[in-house]
Amino acid sequence: MAHQVTQSLFAQVLDEASRPDPYPLYARLRETPVSRQGDDLYAVSTYAEIVSLLHDPRISSDERKSRSGSGSFGASGRLMAAENAQDGQESRKPAFIFLDPPDHDRLRRIVMRHFTPERVNRLGEHVVSLVAELLDRRAGHDSMDVVDDLAYPLPVTVICDLLGVPKEDEPRFHGWASALARTLDPPEGLSAEEVRQAETAAPELRAYLVELAGERHAHPSDDLLSALLTDGETERMDAPEIVATMALLLIAGHETTVNLITNGMLTFLRNPEALARLRADPGLIVPAVEEVLRYDPPVQFRTRTTLADIEIAGVTVPQGADVALLLASGSRDPARFPGADRFDPARRDNQHLGFGGGVHYCVGAPLARIEARVALGALVSRLVGPELAAGPPPYRHSASLRGPAHLVVGFDRLL
Repeated sequence: MAHQVTQSLFAQVLDEASRPDPYPLYARLRETPVSRQGDDLYAVSTYAEIVSLLHDPRISSDERKSRSGSGSFGASGRLMAAENAQDGQESRKPAFIFLDPPDHDRLRRIVMRHFTPERVNRLGEHVVSLVAELLDRRAGHDSMDVVDDLAYPLPVTVICDLLGVPKEDEPRFHGWASALARTLDPPEGLSAEEVRQAETAAPELRAYLVELAGERHAHPSDDLLSALLTDGETERMDAPEIVATMALLLIAGHETTVNLITNGMLTFLRNPEALARLRADPGLIVPAVEEVLRYDPPVQFRTRTTLADIEIAGVTVPQGADVALLLASGSRDPARFPGADRFDPARRDNQHLGFGGGVHYCVGAPLARIEARVALGALVSRLVGPELAAGPPPYRHSASLRGPAHLVVGFDRLL
């Protein structure tokens, strides 16, 4: 049984005061690789144990299977579920990341059938021109907010293009996405107002997507939504599954890549020697992005539920318990990564947990990598004399999807 001081550590991670730097808390958690943090909550903080559980079929992503029936963690799966009203009955289906095989595998296969490398490569060409356009807007200025000027508008524009969402609708779904992403944190970390906002956002987002799906069904285009709606294969999604998948991809496209780009630039600025190496050798941006995903990832933890008693690291986690897989802690585990707290843009053997692992490995990883490489590469090469504004940047509320709300950077000139 973990000591009381250990039981409080994960609660400290959730505290907004820890948002700028949760890594000392993760280091303390790693002293007890699997620790009980509450009546039915266990935190897993070391690399080997996290990887083992990411590949363990006795671990469920379906929060409905927890002892409470809804999970100790946020209601994201339920709030982001699609609904299909028929004869006054409401049918809800969680997005596939909140499902287990075989349902998860079927839906993921269908998405990947249309989210092809060719489609990603076409988007990559757009990313290059879009990054250049966004940075050009800062010509004649001596500062920029990396979030507002680049890290947010880039992935939002790309995800709109991918999914077939009109760009002019972006201000509407930005609020919905932010409210729902917040529910990935445990409920004790949410205010009553945040819960209310998420409960309001879910049906509004679903209604919007149902209407958009109707428009795309009548007038298909070259986008992922149209492809899912007109799929002629035997294995295809029904209408609620399409809406749930669209909601998931829309929110994921909003939240994670913004944090990846912003965390990356903040890390470069705090490590001037690494920044100088990147300027001298632009090809280093590829391993440097992987190192950002290890060193300061956009997704800090994910949660699971045990389907059976599981013994790991000398601790028996009982069936029905909720498990927090602290991915960011595992990627800083010195037992796996020498000099784990050092940022090394040329690090080798970098099998980080930045995109998770197992059957739930991030679907959007190839696109996120392209966006981060192009955006960060352009920032490094085009900003002359970049400097971080005084003081630590303000952080967004979420502990699980962690990143600065703003990142003001001054510079001498823009190339």
